[in-house]
Amino acid sequence: MFGTLRIRRTHGISGGVLIALLGIWGGLIPFIGPYFHYAYTPDKAWTYNTGRLWLEILPGAAALVGGFMLAVARGRHTALFGAFLGIISGAWFALGNVVAPLWTTATPAGVPASATTLMRVVEQIGFFTGLGVVMVLVAAAAAGRITAVPGLAAPVATAPAETVPAETVPAETASSRRRRILVPARRRSADEVPVADREDTQVSG
Repeated sequence: MFGTLRIRRTHGISGGVLIALLGIWGGLIPFIGPYFHYAYTPDKAWTYNTGRLWLEILPGAAALVGGFMLAVARGRHTALFGAFLGIISGAWFALGNVVAPLWTTATPAGVPASATTLMRVVEQIGFFTGLGVVMVLVAAAAAGRITAVPGLAAPVATAPAETVPAETVPAETASSRRRRILVPARRRSADEVPVADREDTQVSG
């Protein structure tokens, strides 16, 4: 039973590394994006607010943890939990900015800071929607692969075979057995019967 819960580490390492990298991107891009004119308002590097905490930093950190767990896991349950964290983080990146008006009237994540429509679409995809969709797909694919592959069999402890010395028969016993072999008695002919015995036979006749 326990053997089926173990998996090879290579089954989750690629998906785990990718999820961790996506989480790092999602958590850092609002702070470093302004350096190359790719930002949400406020478009100043390393500017912190609670909206970025709830919608970018926390899901990015959860994706980083989940990806690391998925990459190094040797147990099926641990790997699946890491993939589940990746799915939840991706869904929050994609939908968090949409459901944010349920608890605030402001725009906690800000708005795309670029002047052109194309760049505003690219910022929306790279910060939230596209990032979340890709993360969900990668994490779901990793979870499906983990549940599909067979588990490793648990090693069975085997006791060393006891060496039993072969029975040895003493030489004298073997020879005595050979001496006890019965040889059929050969019937003696009349010429081999002693003279005295032949005379006794004739007299008695």
